[in-house]
Amino acid sequence: MMLLQVRQLSKYFGADLILSNIKLEIQSKDRIALVGRNGAGKSTLLKIIAGEMSYDSGEIIRPKDVTIGYLAQDSGLDSTLSIWDEMLTVFAPLQEMEKELRVMEWQMGNHDVIADQKRYEKLLKDYDALQEKFKEQGGYQYEAEIRSVLHGLHFSEYDYQTTLVQSLSGGQRTRLVLGKMLLKKPDLLILDEPTNHLDMDTLTWLEQYLQGYPGAILIVSHDRYFLDKVVTQVYELSRTTMKKYVGNYSKYLQQKAEDLEREWKLYEKQQEEVAKLKDFIQRNIARASTTKRAQSRRKQLEKMERIEKPTEDEKSASFSFEIERQSGNDVLSAENVTVGYGEEPIIRNIHFRITRGDSIALVGPNGIGKSTMLKAITGKLSLQSGQFRYGSNVQIGYYDQNQAHLSSNKRVLDELWDEYPLKSEKEIRTVLGNFLFSGDDVLKPVSTLSGGEKVRLALAKLMMQKANFLILDEPTNHLDLDSKEVLESALIDYPGTILFVSHDRYFINRIATKVYELTKDGITEYLGDYDYYITKKTEMMELERLTLEEKQQQKGNNAGKQQYEQEKEAKKLERQRKRRIEEIENEITQLEETIADIEQQLCEPDIYEDFQKAQQLTKENEKMKEKLEALMAEWEALHTSQ
Repeated sequence: MMLLQVRQLSKYFGADLILSNIKLEIQSKDRIALVGRNGAGKSTLLKIIAGEMSYDSGEIIRPKDVTIGYLAQDSGLDSTLSIWDEMLTVFAPLQEMEKELRVMEWQMGNHDVIADQKRYEKLLKDYDALQEKFKEQGGYQYEAEIRSVLHGLHFSEYDYQTTLVQSLSGGQRTRLVLGKMLLKKPDLLILDEPTNHLDMDTLTWLEQYLQGYPGAILIVSHDRYFLDKVVTQVYELSRTTMKKYVGNYSKYLQQKAEDLEREWKLYEKQQEEVAKLKDFIQRNIARASTTKRAQSRRKQLEKMERIEKPTEDEKSASFSFEIERQSGNDVLSAENVTVGYGEEPIIRNIHFRITRGDSIALVGPNGIGKSTMLKAITGKLSLQSGQFRYGSNVQIGYYDQNQAHLSSNKRVLDELWDEYPLKSEKEIRTVLGNFLFSGDDVLKPVSTLSGGEKVRLALAKLMMQKANFLILDEPTNHLDLDSKEVLESALIDYPGTILFVSHDRYFINRIATKVYELTKDGITEYLGDYDYYITKKTEMMELERLTLEEKQQQKGNNAGKQQYEQEKEAKKLERQRKRRIEEIENEITQLEETIADIEQQLCEPDIYEDFQKAQQLTKENEKMKEKLEALMAEWEALHTSQ
């Protein structure tokens, strides 16, 4: 089913053309990624599709009954409700339906209603219809769905009923907005950077949730691992236009490279043909014997449909990390390190050894202390106990994720030049040019730069240090996909040692030779990339499960001596159970007969017209039915326990 069509859409900001001739089709259950450089217009297009921004030409077609849910970047909740009550707002119509059912149930027990047969029959019919509708719309499972989503988004540590939304951090509020969107289940779910503020466990849960999502999904994300797991189509937005690729993100990169290579071959082949024709024309046009052939070639050349020169990608950052001198083989070791703020330890029992050439990813859940660890290694935070031992000639270059929030009033040029005053302006401009700061860009105040520009400036400063041990805290945050790939290539070729924290699993897979998992009990080392780490973790969990089963089996063997007594007791209990079942069945038979007799009496005119007598019999009948239900429940439980 077609959910939405975008036809020849264009958008201007002032005189600047942002989007031109955009075409997009979304079918039910499509999984689409929208990719492109920062500033290409991805978020603008999402806002237009979601109806939150106007466009200048073209059209957007969608059926009236199609629902759209839109999660903008860094959306946040401004709510005075508790976490639970806020999530319940998604199901307000179901809650109203539930209240209506309770009212109808009360009416069904009202004697005035019971006495009016037509009214009572209509009430029963309406109740059945509403109950069926309530069931179809998930009325009996919405609370379980809320718990599942809150658990998946890592809110389990909070008391849902008492924790107020306004007491949560900005990132947590964004996660709650995402949770509400998932619970609403719109036909088309539009997500702009949904992976921000999510740790790896939550990302894995979200990937699995979206894979089973009943509607269509349109995503903008810089998390390439996430895109590989979720999407089946990629639309690339570049130079105001859009092109479609079938497959996930990795398949898109492969197809794009193949398409570019094919376009170049066709272009070069045609250029050779054009050159030959021009040469023939030039050599033969003036000669009487060959002029007709030359004129024929000229017509052929004029009619030829020219292949345009393939459009190269927009200019990319270009840099490499070099070292001034090599470190010794031992770079850093930790011995029983404990780190914290004040007297409260954040991380403890830390032991590890880093050698030259290692590229280590430090992973762990949000809040476990990864950034704290890096600050301790760089000396920005004192140790509470233990020690770090640094190898010979170790020179640290530290990238703090908060550098992306540089607020200096200096010009970009001076931010770098003041740290390296012996360099010429031309040299500084050349370095900045490699990081895409050209012309008047270098004269901008640092505080006015975008997040991505600040990251590139921080990386330029890091590159100038020529350190042999890079410590990087979330270096890919705020970078577009192309800039991430450039950074990856630079780090892969880097001749020194790297220790980094990142939530970008694609980045970890390309850079890491080891993974250090930080937990409350210390550090565990895995000799491989992220996929290897996940595989080994899964194997360890399976081994633990098998070990537990073996222990339980051993425990069962040790209990063999008690088996005889247990069997004896079990037989005794079984006899008691059967006796009780017989007793209950007799009581049930008697009760059913009594209830049938009372209901027969209620149908007799002299009883029916005597309101007090009818009321007394009705109450007696209700008590009998309650007792019957209790006995039936007990009878069922006894049979289940067999």
